[in-house]
Amino acid sequence: MPNFTLPRTARLTRTHKVSAALVATAGCAAALAFTAAPGNAATTTAADAPAAVKPVSANGMPLTAKDRADDGKQARAVASSVAAGLKVAPAEKQNHAAEQAANRSIERKALVAPKAAPKAAPKAAPKAPKATPKRYANNLDGWIRESLDIMKAKGIPGSYEGLHRNIIRESAGDPNAVNDWDINAINGVPSKGLLQVIQPTFDAYHVSGTPHKLTDPIANITAAANYAADRYGSIDNVNSAY
Repeated sequence: MPNFTLPRTARLTRTHKVSAALVATAGCAAALAFTAAPGNAATTTAADAPAAVKPVSANGMPLTAKDRADDGKQARAVASSVAAGLKVAPAEKQNHAAEQAANRSIERKALVAPKAAPKAAPKAAPKAPKATPKRYANNLDGWIRESLDIMKAKGIPGSYEGLHRNIIRESAGDPNAVNDWDINAINGVPSKGLLQVIQPTFDAYHVSGTPHKLTDPIANITAAANYAADRYGSIDNVNSAY
């Protein structure tokens, strides 16, 4: 085979090869873009754009101004309800937290507070002092006064004056005086004591609580006053021998 060489001007340089590759690549990209575009893209107009959708009511009729106002009220009511719920929830949480804090405070106070000392038993009311027995002088005045207190308790009438007057006349105040000359003495039952009482009369009119002795001053006076009350209504009515 004969050898030949291309003319110098016909050889492709490295630069020529890179340029040819770039041109080929750009052509392929343009062909793909043209194929992907719709055929009527150039003819699409504003008339072919979808019309704006108008809001309608539940029955399919266009919304009126009143419907829009009602919808606005409902939306505001819902928003208010939600806001109220959001406010109530934090308030309830705050109240619950406050109650828990108060309970903890009470528990701490209960733990810290010292136990109350047991109450002392109430003191018994002081007993009323016993009444001191009344004391009487051991003389004619004392005998008459003691006899009057007993007579009063027994319901026997008489006064200090009536007793004193009759005692002075009968015995001159001598509790052991004895009459040994009158009819009673003759009969063997002489009158004795302050008010000159015979034994049978003393026995019949003796006042309980006094000594059962004829010459005892108190027993003699009270028995004589008891007899005089039965016979004369009172010792005060006796002015002579009785």
